[in-house]
Amino acid sequence: MADLLTLWQRANRLPGGRHVFSRGVAWRAPYFATIRPFFESVTRERCVVHMAKRRAVQNHIGTVHAIAICNLAEAAAGVLAEVSVPRTHRWIPKGMQVAYVAKATTDIRATAVARTPRPVFTDGMAYPIVVDLEDTHGTTVVSAVISMWVTARPTR
Repeated sequence: MADLLTLWQRANRLPGGRHVFSRGVAWRAPYFATIRPFFESVTRERCVVHMAKRRAVQNHIGTVHAIAICNLAEAAAGVLAEVSVPRTHRWIPKGMQVAYVAKATTDIRATAVARTPRPVFTDGMAYPIVVDLEDTHGTTVVSAVISMWVTARPTR
């Protein structure tokens, strides 16, 4: 099976390919389907994903719910980890630090970048990914750091 970055590069060249890729990620990780993520850009250094403000992701005061925003942050960080961690290793989220900076009253765009670009992956290492989440006005509404735990894949 092709790796996720190759799938993105192929899909990105096709009309509607970004939508197909985004639906595929949500199908593979069903929890992300609740926010309907739309991937705008995927590279080994950065992942940008968008979430529309709609009733299903709003809270009782009409802003985007904090957990939906955290879900978007994890989707961005997870795809970045998947395309940047070599196939000889595996990763799992180990922790998330979140700062709620402002009310989220519009669509949200998450930009995930690795704190250490292009690290040398070893067995049993933390791989922190910084995710900035902004509204459509460019205001940061949430800042998150998701720590991925990376280990070597067991040999079969």
